[in-house]
Amino acid sequence: MTQKSYQEIWDNCLLIIKDNVTYQNFKTWFKPIKPISIESHILTIQVPSQFFYEWLENNYITLLKKTIKRELGKEAKLEYHIVLENSSGTKPYVSKIPSTNQQKIDNMPVNMPININKTVIRNPFIIPGLQKININPQLNQSYTFDSYVEGECNRLARSAGFAVSQNPGGTSFNPLFIYGGGGLGKTHLANAIGIEVKNQLPEKTVLYVSADKFQTQFVDAIMDNKKNDFVHFYQSIDVLILDDVQFLSGKEKTQDVFFHIFNHLHQNKKQVILTSDKAPVDIIGMEQRLLSRFKWGLSADLQSPDLETRLAILKKKIKKDGIEIPYSVVEYIAYSITSNVRELEGALISLLAQSSLNRKEITIDLAKDMLDKFVRNTVREVSIDYIQKVVCDYFDIPIDIMKSKTRKREIVQCRQLSMFFAKQMTKSSLAMIGKHCGNKDHATVLHACKTVNNLADTDKRFKGYISDIEKRLTLT
Repeated sequence: MTQKSYQEIWDNCLLIIKDNVTYQNFKTWFKPIKPISIESHILTIQVPSQFFYEWLENNYITLLKKTIKRELGKEAKLEYHIVLENSSGTKPYVSKIPSTNQQKIDNMPVNMPININKTVIRNPFIIPGLQKININPQLNQSYTFDSYVEGECNRLARSAGFAVSQNPGGTSFNPLFIYGGGGLGKTHLANAIGIEVKNQLPEKTVLYVSADKFQTQFVDAIMDNKKNDFVHFYQSIDVLILDDVQFLSGKEKTQDVFFHIFNHLHQNKKQVILTSDKAPVDIIGMEQRLLSRFKWGLSADLQSPDLETRLAILKKKIKKDGIEIPYSVVEYIAYSITSNVRELEGALISLLAQSSLNRKEITIDLAKDMLDKFVRNTVREVSIDYIQKVVCDYFDIPIDIMKSKTRKREIVQCRQLSMFFAKQMTKSSLAMIGKHCGNKDHATVLHACKTVNNLADTDKRFKGYISDIEKRLTLT
């Protein structure tokens, strides 16, 4: 029997761990871990800092114990490699520390003092002799402008972001504050700006950091009595990208240090890019002096993608992956998933997985089955766009004709039925429904609904239209 590699062993451990912690905790505390070696029953893993090691030992030791025992048996042991920066800046210093697991894993204490010679612990932010150009910008190289689909929902933010990338610190968009709900592309756009800056101006020092990580680093710096070095490091950055800045809410000391970093960067014409799930005015628990600075530049919101943008996103992903999917299926997904880009791409990936694993052809029926499971745990609302498509398909009338100003009887009935079902089946306001149906006002929508109800009571054929369309909509 072939012996498992340390990577396979750790991957198996991660599968168990993932089922026992939240996604955010898994992403924060387990994804950064790298397995190094396996010798006998000793698994060695690398963690990025002493603080990281202490957190694992204090908070997840029981879970680690169970998973290691399951993979390596009762004699399992764990060792840590902790990466610390050395004074030369050429190689990371790696401290090999036995876990509390080093005693027989069944009887290990939860806390164990770490005996590291403090003289070898180096400040993790300033490395003497290290050139700024060598700082890893921490950018996701797949999040580029080329892979970012532009639409009405994100045009302002995308245009401003590109302008900033061409002249960081030299535009009026400083800071650039990008906000919007989850899965709308804030992180993608922020990374795209950083990547473009590095491509155009490689001498610029760019750094992407999440607000959560920024706060953790700050706490770490205070523990090591290196607050000044922490501040000096961040003040040396040319383009600072702080993601999910709303996580600084309620953290007064972190806000205070960021305030001074922000002031220094802005005064020296360095670029600051911030992302948040809320507009500055809606962030609670943030100091007013910081909020006022967030408004100095441009605040650009990202909205839920419209139908055309959703279709473009799906087409781009399909083309990139080199796969073929019937357009009717792509259209069905675009009409069904309206909330955000992440869910849209997730639905496509789930469909591909269903098709591949079950060896089924990708069809509308398979897409319907997949979407039923994909959104089973959420309240699914039919979109106005999809209602219009179903109604227009039923009468064989193009959507753009339905939205036109024509007063032909069949067109007017189609438009009125679209308004009627949109009012019945969505939470949209009358004004929003009217806007989708050819920029009509709310009074027109009310009149349409009243007309449909009257015709349903007096015209059997029209009542049949309503019944047929309702069946098609409830099957989605």
